[in-house]
This record gives sequence, C-alpha cells and structure tokens, in this order.
Amino acid sequence: MRQRLLAMLAVSLATSLGPAADEKKADAPKPRELDIRPVTHDAWGNSKETVRDILVSTANELWVYFPKRSLNPILVEPVGGPISLYDRGRNGEYRVRLDTGDNLWSQWAYQFAHEFGHILSSYDEVAHQNKWFEETVCEVASLFVLRRMAETWSKDPSPASWKRYAPAHRKYAEARIGKAKLPDGMTLPQWYEANARHLVRTGEDRDRNTLVAVQLLPVFEKTPEHWEAIAWLPKAKKGHSESLPDFLKAWQTACPEKHRAFVAAIAAKFGMDLEKVKS
Repeated sequence: MRQRLLAMLAVSLATSLGPAADEKKADAPKPRELDIRPVTHDAWGNSKETVRDILVSTANELWVYFPKRSLNPILVEPVGGPISLYDRGRNGEYRVRLDTGDNLWSQWAYQFAHEFGHILSSYDEVAHQNKWFEETVCEVASLFVLRRMAETWSKDPSPASWKRYAPAHRKYAEARIGKAKLPDGMTLPQWYEANARHLVRTGEDRDRNTLVAVQLLPVFEKTPEHWEAIAWLPKAKKGHSESLPDFLKAWQTACPEKHRAFVAAIAAKFGMDLEKVKS
C-alpha cells in the first residue's frame, strides 16, 4: 500500500510540474509526507492504512504547492462533520471531522480537501464579513483536488492500482459543477451584486459558495502554483475594512510579490480592479 501511495505521489508531482518536469528530474522536489492520522472508527469501512493513504493522496494535490510549509499532525474522524475544529488535540494536532465512510472515496476526498484548505489557510475564529470567501476558496479546493485526483489515479502505475476508481472522482466533481451554474445571461459581477448581502449574513451557504467556486476554479487550475497565496488570507481579515474589494486588496498586499497578480485575477472575476482600491 505504501509503495502504491509513493508511486501516486510521484505521478501527481510530475503532473503539477508540467511538460518540462522530465527535463529537470534532478531538480524536482520530493513530496513531503504529511502526518495524517485517521481515528479508528467502524464508519470508515476500510483498513486504517487504506484510509490514511486516500487522505494523503487527497491532501497532496494541494500540499505540493506549499514547499516551505510545515504542519502539525492532522487527526481525522469520519463522523460529526464536515468541520475543522478550532480546538486542537493535546499535542497541537489539527482535528478534522468528516461525514462519510464505507467506500465513498470521492466523498472522502471532496470533504477532506475542503477541510485541508482551511488548514492551509490557517483558519481561526476571527469574525469578519468575508467568511463566505474563505468557504468559497475551500470549495474550490474540493473541486480542484477531485479533478486532479482523477488525473493522478488514472496514471497510477502500481500493481494494486486505484486507476479504475479515477473516473468516479471526475464524475463527483462534474456533478457538483453542473449544479452550480450562473443564471442565464448573468455575469459573476452581476450575481455578486445581487447576492452580496446574503453572503455576508450567512457565510456558509454551500450552494452559493459552490457557484462562486466554479467561477474561480479556472484561475486556480491555470496557475496552481499560486495556491500558496491562501496562506496569507488571515492577514487580510484583521484591521481592514470588510468590503470585498478592501479585503482582496489587503490579501494582495499581504502576499509576496509573486502571488499578487494572481489575487488581482481573482478580483477581476468579480469585476474589481485592485489598482483602484486604496491600501
């Protein structure tokens, strides 16, 4: 099982690096192993090793874009969620609860990718009006990961291949995407203007968050190396105006220079020009 996982991680990394990866094999970074600890529970319906391997495979589709990041261990339960708890374990472990089990592996991936997105964006209890945007980014993570896993698993070269399960990941993602379309004739800026107050009030309206996530997904898929930018979202929440343009501008300002054009591209999807927003 471990050999299969390592083979899959290698395929995932090569895919993320693009066509030039073969020319730079000597320089390619090695995936760092995450410490993900599934809590023993009958609901998993699989061996603890299998559960861990699938969760690591899920997380790695994002983790590869955080080369300098380190994380505490992640404890994962299959019931009571999906949620990332603010309370940590006794040794500082992240605590994630899903709402899945048996062999619903695409559902595992969908839920865990969302929660892993919260972990990578250093989630906290700071209250702010753009919580919906954080939730939307994590929804992007779910869709992004499922589509990437469909590719990674389809190229799994190991003897005990998961290749036959790859189409299920794509089908699961496309089903979510298909249900989250803009109304006919409406652009995202128009839709946001009509829904902004509701988004601020609720924060976790999964249907609306997914609709926006589907619109943002192409930006993340085109330049996935900028996933790292979400690590600076916490700085945008503190001490700034809570309008969306100001929030995105604060995020852009907090980011390293290499990620600022990416944040501008996200803002542009909402019809916002961050150059016109004062810091």
